[in-house]
Amino acid sequence: MRSFLIAIILSLVLSSTSMAGTINISVAASMTDAVKELITLFQQQHPETTVLPNFASSGALAKQIAQGAPAQLYISANPKWMTYLVDNDLIDKERVHTLAYNTLVFTGRPDVALQEMNDLLALETLAIGSPKSVPAGQYAEQALQAAGLYEQLQTRLVLAKDVRQALLYADRGEVDGAFVYKTDALLAQHAKILLDVPQHLYNEVTYPFALTHSGEKSAEAYAFAAFLSTEKASDILEHYGFVIR
Repeated sequence: MRSFLIAIILSLVLSSTSMAGTINISVAASMTDAVKELITLFQQQHPETTVLPNFASSGALAKQIAQGAPAQLYISANPKWMTYLVDNDLIDKERVHTLAYNTLVFTGRPDVALQEMNDLLALETLAIGSPKSVPAGQYAEQALQAAGLYEQLQTRLVLAKDVRQALLYADRGEVDGAFVYKTDALLAQHAKILLDVPQHLYNEVTYPFALTHSGEKSAEAYAFAAFLSTEKASDILEHYGFVIR
């Protein structure tokens, strides 16, 4: 009986240690490749810690966290959804920092020639992340409205669940092109950047990140958040096309 109880206690201790070394992070889909590499490097430096990422649109992730999904750290592709979690008392406003910046482009078939935004009127189908939950879609909608093109193109827009799906539509040639971040466009196998969307047409693409209240209680989450601010992490982000300041 004694050996049985000792085995149970050891099992509980080991289980507790394993749980303490695991952190869940919710990350905007446009940072998928960069964050996967960051996780690999971090876990090499901290083999006792397991980082479990959840990649999706910023809005979908924020709503999941608000509904109780486990997340010790959140990286958004715009301030709106970070503010949503701050307003819902799930993140401390003072813990929000900027991780990186990005730009919006229109990518599509290599045989399509675009010189300016008005040239989009000649296209039949344009993919865009759903503006209700996808920051890239919100920026694209803002740019189209500022350029006076949204009403004319609205019926031609193909909505995607996140920016990566919009890129996939363009890369497969299923649409004439798609509004995506430059970092995503650089990953395409077939599509090419056809147009840099003028910056004055949309708000600057900013990636805020922060620990959630549960993350504030985790030493591992603190360590990962600190790692994101290191020079090595910045080098990786810049390698994938993100702008670091």
